[in-house]
Amino acid sequence: MVSVPGSSASPRSPDIIAELARKALLQEVVSYPKPGLVSRVDGGSHGDMDYQSFTASIDAIVPFFRQMAAIGAADQGFRALQQVGIAAEMAMLRATGGVNTHRGAIFGVGLLCAASGTGASDLGACIAMRWGKEILRHAPVSDSHGTKVREKYGIGGARQEAATGFPTLYAVGLPVLHQARTITSDQDACSLQVLMSFISRMEDTTLFHRGGRAGAQWAARTARLFLDRGGIRDPDWYENAVTLHHAFVAKNLSPGGCADLLAMTLFVDALHSDPSSGERS
Repeated sequence: MVSVPGSSASPRSPDIIAELARKALLQEVVSYPKPGLVSRVDGGSHGDMDYQSFTASIDAIVPFFRQMAAIGAADQGFRALQQVGIAAEMAMLRATGGVNTHRGAIFGVGLLCAASGTGASDLGACIAMRWGKEILRHAPVSDSHGTKVREKYGIGGARQEAATGFPTLYAVGLPVLHQARTITSDQDACSLQVLMSFISRMEDTTLFHRGGRAGAQWAARTARLFLDRGGIRDPDWYENAVTLHHAFVAKNLSPGGCADLLAMTLFVDALHSDPSSGERS
């Protein structure tokens, strides 16, 4: 049995973990405006995706999050998580007619579900300790966009973020989310502030895939400018964000990796605040 960093006195049940994951993914996709991303309003820069395809995908993959949480609770290895992840991707593709809506979320949220199943309170540290080396050793799909981008531009991407315990989630996502909630109770605004903070700092492989280094750098500069002007403190934040959304769409840019990390941030926050989860903030 591997010791669990920061074990909680009351581990969460796989059913509760999976339900919180479902709510986090729905909260991410429903939010608007989000530059270039699918929302309840439109498909952003994605001609092959919309809100309905995302909700169908979420319904299809939630049972696999329950399995991943159970794998963590049973102290099984990374290979078991891989197998469930592959099955989740197949279910996603069946639900969406072959469209990749949530591959990144299956990976990231799935790892967090597994770590939560162990009873750990520090999920990032748990992931890094238990599965970090295997995550880096695991050979990714050779023809995936993320793999090609990592090889071409020499950036770490989601695997590096996961193997090191999702430091951006903990150092940026959660603090920005909590600060945003002191400004407003508008969940769309809070999600946007977190997302723009990620875009301004992360090397998002989806942005590199769609726009190259120049497109990714433009996105980061644009996000920093939005934040420097006050972000959601600006009375015109909504109009500014809608303008940015359309600018991203015009450039065919989509910060998909940042969107995955937003959903993961919402999930971890919910785990720490939902009384039924066994955690307390």
